[in-house]
Amino acid sequence: PNGVAGSQSLTWQHRLSMMEARLQAQEDEITLLKSSLAEALRRIHIHDQQAPLLWQELIAGVNQTLHNSLLVLVPQSVTQTQTPSSYSQNTHRPRKNMKCNNTNTDDQQPNTTPLAFVNVLEWNTRCFPGNMLLFSLLCLSGQSIKMFIRGRPITMYVPSNIQNYDDLRMEPPAERLELEWVYGYRGRDCRANLFLLPSREAVYFTACVVVLYHINNRTQRHYRKHTDCVRCLAVHPDQVRIASGQTAGVDKDGKPLLPFVHIWDSSTLVTLQQIGLGSFERGVNSLAFSRADSGVFLVVIDDSNEHMLSVWDWARATKQAEIKSTNEAVFAVEFNPSDSCNIITCGKSHVYFWTLSGGVLTKKQGIFGKYKKPKFIQCFLFSGTGDVLTGDSEGNILTWGKSAADVKTLGKGAKGKTYQIMRQTRAHEGSVFTLCVLHSGALLSGGGKDRRVVLWSVDLAPEKECEIPEKFGAVRTIAHVDGEELLVGTTRNAILRGTFSGGFVAIVQGHVDEMWGLATHPSQNTFLTCGHDKQVFLWNAEEHMVDWCTTLEEAALCADFCPNGSVVSVGLYTGRWLVLDLQTREIVFDCTDGNEQLSVMRYSPDGSFLAVGSHDNFIYIYNVSDGGRRYTRFGKCTGHSSFITHLDWSKDGKYIMSNSGDYEILYWDVAGGCKLLRNRFDSRDRKWASYTCVLGFHVMGVWLEGSDGTDINALCRSRCERMVAVADDFCKVHLFQYPCPKPKAPSHRYEGHGSHVTNVGFTHNDSHLLSMGGKDTSILQWRVRREKAAETPDRVAPASSKSANINQTAFLLCFCSDFFSPRFEKTKKLNIFN
Repeated sequence: PNGVAGSQSLTWQHRLSMMEARLQAQEDEITLLKSSLAEALRRIHIHDQQAPLLWQELIAGVNQTLHNSLLVLVPQSVTQTQTPSSYSQNTHRPRKNMKCNNTNTDDQQPNTTPLAFVNVLEWNTRCFPGNMLLFSLLCLSGQSIKMFIRGRPITMYVPSNIQNYDDLRMEPPAERLELEWVYGYRGRDCRANLFLLPSREAVYFTACVVVLYHINNRTQRHYRKHTDCVRCLAVHPDQVRIASGQTAGVDKDGKPLLPFVHIWDSSTLVTLQQIGLGSFERGVNSLAFSRADSGVFLVVIDDSNEHMLSVWDWARATKQAEIKSTNEAVFAVEFNPSDSCNIITCGKSHVYFWTLSGGVLTKKQGIFGKYKKPKFIQCFLFSGTGDVLTGDSEGNILTWGKSAADVKTLGKGAKGKTYQIMRQTRAHEGSVFTLCVLHSGALLSGGGKDRRVVLWSVDLAPEKECEIPEKFGAVRTIAHVDGEELLVGTTRNAILRGTFSGGFVAIVQGHVDEMWGLATHPSQNTFLTCGHDKQVFLWNAEEHMVDWCTTLEEAALCADFCPNGSVVSVGLYTGRWLVLDLQTREIVFDCTDGNEQLSVMRYSPDGSFLAVGSHDNFIYIYNVSDGGRRYTRFGKCTGHSSFITHLDWSKDGKYIMSNSGDYEILYWDVAGGCKLLRNRFDSRDRKWASYTCVLGFHVMGVWLEGSDGTDINALCRSRCERMVAVADDFCKVHLFQYPCPKPKAPSHRYEGHGSHVTNVGFTHNDSHLLSMGGKDTSILQWRVRREKAAETPDRVAPASSKSANINQTAFLLCFCSDFFSPRFEKTKKLNIFN
């Protein structure tokens, strides 16, 4: 039995080795075929450059007879003088004669042999009898181009009005972008992030931008030197210089971008110093200037596991001391205003009192003693009397002071004076998120759960209070303006202005979760945004304010205005979509298609159709009537093998171009019954009312080499059709010329977002561009600045029947049945034209 088993094993191994050898041989043959085809295409390219007149003659014949039969180009003498029998005696002569002299060298004369077309099937029967088989492949050189995304080839068909693709010159657009306005404020997860300067400018941040907003003039200036999201701010005692710290990031290649702190002049926006590059880990958590010495030092806590605390002489960019603070979360840090050697930090379950001496930091922990230890110490400040006041997660304000160590209470390890709670004041239901001391010595506190702002006397007796509207969230921070007037930053990313008696109104608002939906009004400078926070905002781009906001029952992901501008459709996460009246904000139509999220809503140019792209792979088409208030199902486009990502209508409103998650480009005849157009070549010259599809010949150049298919989230062509804006996955906005059909097209690149840019859109007159950050919840409004009119080369050559024929170059590749013969394997080379 062992012998039989061994024999069977050898037999299977022998068969396996034979199969492997055969597979390897087939792979070698395929490799040779590929190399031969590449050589053929190279020669054709040379021929296109050196013999255009010859190719014009060829195409003229192809255009005349191609629809009747498959043709082959041969020397005229062959058809006139050689008989089939004599011609078949030398099987290599046809291919040599068919060379048409594509390459000319110094010792070679151009071939002027007259050319003629014959029917390839008839000629094959006469000239290749027996087992000789002629394989014919008709390729349309110059009519299509392939790009590859994640190894998948995507065919782009060249429009007929492009004479020579290789001669197209890609240049950056003449237009440039300038940041005009920033919508949003990061209050949801950051503290101590709102200050008022003597210039009457409120300083706050969102995404990578520090905003200086003049509360009276309603103007903005922007500090934009950060490379990733800003996390914290500190104002110098001179009320002019500002320190801002950022989080760590990664570039487009995945390499880490180190966090740092910038100190800059708020009047000129000039960077004065950069510190900590390479010293901080993950990001800068909190920072503060010293006050007793007029701001010589800056204390910084980073986002590492140990929350490293470092003290810097910021003007010299030298580190004075560094120490691990705690493994728990840290929320705030401050110098003692009367002693720069004393520093306080607070956070989860701790208050630490630090002393700096001789370049060494030592700490003492605050002792809670008989008082309940809160889970979080949210904030603290120094009162006018020199006491330290903290606000905690239990809703209490604790007053701390120094006292002799009580060995009985604190244990044998207690030495010298310690910081203990002297008084506890009940202040809020839920957390005390912020404390603010006024010039008079009075105190302001802001609550979380109860959303109250309370004014306290110097001895902590409550005097006034008011409640923030629920839609704005809890109080995150408070800045005193003058008198009773306050600025209040909230946890739902709003900044309010008001008084205790007059109430508060929002001067800054924004989304609080990831945004994807963006639509610009067809005739007004307004735009609409929606996102995962279930909110829909209508913004006024001229006044830089919110016209209205409404909250839906579920997350909204896409939107589009009806061309008449009176209604807007919004696509939701569950397959449901709504139509809202812009004046009343009421829902005038409600429908559901499938049970998966909707990714795109798009009206036809005349407003007679609405296309709804879904993650269930379908595009639902609706007839629109009654000014956009009535919808009836017209049909469904079926054919995509993955979810719909983008779609556009043709200018005549009859066709749709769509992209999907697996990088398909499909075309649909909507007027003809939502039919899939199998021949995509016929759509190469179609004109599109909008261009938001990220895959297509006209925008092929926006893709970087090695892109994985998700690197570009959205793009939008301008109404004037001269530029295209691109939202990428690396926090950047790009501006390309349109069209940009060649790889590595140059562009203008703009920074400001701290998260993947999810959408972009031009306003109705191309005066502005809107861009949306995903997780940074910010909207940036860019002014489109047109440079001086300069003479620019034509981007696309004008169409003509003659140039169209030149581009429809045809060539015939002939392969004989002896291609796979042993003789061919010995040569290891196939030269199709010799």
